[in-house]
Amino acid sequence: MKNVTVIGAGTMGNGIAHVFAQSGFNVTLVDVREEALEKALGTIGRNLDRLIKKEKISEADKTTTLERIGTSTDIALGSASADLVVEAATERIDLKLSLFKAMDAAAPSHCILATNTSSISITEIAAATGRPEQVIGMHFMNPVPVMKLIEVIRGYATSDDTCQRVMALSQSLGKTPVEVNDYPGFVANRILMPMINEAIITLQEGVATVDAIDTVMKLGMAHPMGPLQLADFIGLDVCLSILRVLHEGLGQPKYAPCPLLVNMVNAGHLGVKSGQGFYVHTPGSKDLVVAPFFQ
Repeated sequence: MKNVTVIGAGTMGNGIAHVFAQSGFNVTLVDVREEALEKALGTIGRNLDRLIKKEKISEADKTTTLERIGTSTDIALGSASADLVVEAATERIDLKLSLFKAMDAAAPSHCILATNTSSISITEIAAATGRPEQVIGMHFMNPVPVMKLIEVIRGYATSDDTCQRVMALSQSLGKTPVEVNDYPGFVANRILMPMINEAIITLQEGVATVDAIDTVMKLGMAHPMGPLQLADFIGLDVCLSILRVLHEGLGQPKYAPCPLLVNMVNAGHLGVKSGQGFYVHTPGSKDLVVAPFFQ
């Protein structure tokens, strides 16, 4: 594999493009909005600058990495010569099915089609294509350039060859791939999201404050950040979407989203991306300030 196309230039998409380009792959980053592509390239450049400051790469490495990344607003053109396409669009099944139909029509017959979905069925996505044996999940963790794990998810029809190639490819990126099977939430979010949901329920019931809940989990369980801060970082809308997939797919009440989470998403309080969730997030500031609603 030499040519990789990444669909979606958001937080996950630009991170995925970054790690592939830095690892020597030719990357085409595709998004429907030109401004999203420009913003993504700016983000990648700033992340590379941080690596330069830490003396992990040189200025020449940065230049070479950025030269390996091309952009396009045309999914067909962007996928035409790909050996691997990684979809990193919004966590909506209708959008992903539409994209995979387009990817399947545009990509060469040998191309592997991967999705960065954090919870949606690989089997259902693969069924929208004419090559289900070449469809697989590559669930990168956020922030992609930093986190080592990739969940490699096999759909019902994913071939051994596809899985083996993606496992080896993930290792070539300096990541640690872990193979899992296709069930709602896979492993990471099937375990993580109920914990986050329970933290929100604990807050809703008045058991403890935002700061107290996060402090207990950080100091008592050695988590790098508390569950409410992590929910803000992930995006409360994403957390809600994943919980709904778990609830619908597994049919157990323990996965039902907390009403407080639903209300916050309906109010547009989505965490870091909107500037406010359980905390207030000011660009450029690392201070943790609890949102006024919870003070």
